Amino acid sequence: MSEHVENGSQDSRAPQAPQASQDSPGVPPGVAPGVPDEDVIELATKIFDLARRGETEALAAYVDAGVPANLTNDRGDTLVMLAAYHGHAEAVAALLARGAEADRANDRGQTPLAGAVFKGEEAVIRALLAGGADPDAGTPSAVDTARMFAKADLLELFGAK
Repeated sequence: MSEHVENGSQDSRAPQAPQASQDSPGVPPGVAPGVPDEDVIELATKIFDLARRGETEALAAYVDAGVPANLTNDRGDTLVMLAAYHGHAEAVAALLARGAEADRANDRGQTPLAGAVFKGEEAVIRALLAGGADPDAGTPSAVDTARMFAKADLLELFGAK
């Protein structure tokens, strides 16, 4: 609770509920609109770490409880991107089953499928394709990445020449 100080003395009025700013309705004074609080940032960090570690059950529970399946970090990486890049096909499949977008590119235009091709994660590649990922999406695309690394088996899987 904050105290109101005027002319160096404490205000003896009863505490008041925070009032919304006229500039940003619904945002209490002293809170910057659009800036998440520390607890929200801490929770998001925990959820991103679950994706990186492939902790499918916990990750699915958070999404089932209301965390957006397409939650992104400050670089535009989704939970699917992080799980895919770290080789967690089961986590990828669970997120896709809960509405995550298979082709959602990060801020650099990279897709989860291209990342999985780069990392050589075949089970993740198959999970993403089963979830509707487009091998031609992103920059570079999964097809371009497979060509860069001469992965003929993946080019065949993608139906590319």
